[in-house]
Amino acid sequence: MLEIGKKQTLEIVKQTDFGVYLAEPGEPEQRVLLPKKEVPEGALTGDSMEVFLYRDSRDRPIATTREPALALGGLAVLKVLEVTKIGAFLDWGLEKDLFLPFKQQTRPVRAGDSCLVGLYLDKSGRLCATMNVYPYLQTDSPYRKDDLVTGVIYETSREFGLFVAVDYKYSALIPRKEAEDRYQIGDVVEARVTAVKADGKLNLSTRKKAYLQMDADAEHILQIIGEYDGVLPFSDKASPEIIERETGLSKNAFKRGVGRLLKEGRIEITERSIRTI
Repeated sequence: MLEIGKKQTLEIVKQTDFGVYLAEPGEPEQRVLLPKKEVPEGALTGDSMEVFLYRDSRDRPIATTREPALALGGLAVLKVLEVTKIGAFLDWGLEKDLFLPFKQQTRPVRAGDSCLVGLYLDKSGRLCATMNVYPYLQTDSPYRKDDLVTGVIYETSREFGLFVAVDYKYSALIPRKEAEDRYQIGDVVEARVTAVKADGKLNLSTRKKAYLQMDADAEHILQIIGEYDGVLPFSDKASPEIIERETGLSKNAFKRGVGRLLKEGRIEITERSIRTI
């Protein structure tokens, strides 16, 4: 059976002036055209070749010997060529650009953007791209706790955190307590693996281990106190929600940073404030 969106090894069953027709061995009635400009020199009826099947600008099945950037079931970072009233068109290395419908965009895209997408067949059998890549991600990464990884954020959630595609293919999450508001969909992040869950998914943190992060957090807190003219209107006894809203740090990270500054004699703490010395 001919499968649109995949590579297949097919056999030449007919030669014409405009190309050759290919089919699976023993099934010459289901055939697809390979245009003349892509037919290898000296190719003969009965020869086999590996091709990728897609649909041309008139939605007809067609074969190509070129290697597309994306096939069904895979993921790739593709460049946005054009945005129209019906969606965006992406460059995937073939003559016909790949369509990314608006409803498959997790954020608005612009010409020149790069985005991580998967490939699917819509209800009419056309190949389309989607930024909803979770179903395409793998859970068999080679990474272990404390490994450093790189990935792209493909979804954000106020409840769960930041969803990341490590190496553009492995499923990972930066939990809400570790997530920073400055990150957006499409951002590339470097992170540390904090856990490998039972199902193979990764938990990540963009923060260093506590003892390494403490100095950076202390300087960050000192900068924030300066923005309050030297007196922070709450102490390390404030609620986690207030601390996170005002500093972007978890309460534990905030307390560690404050403790470092206090030990160094750079601040003093009262019941309701922290001030620089």
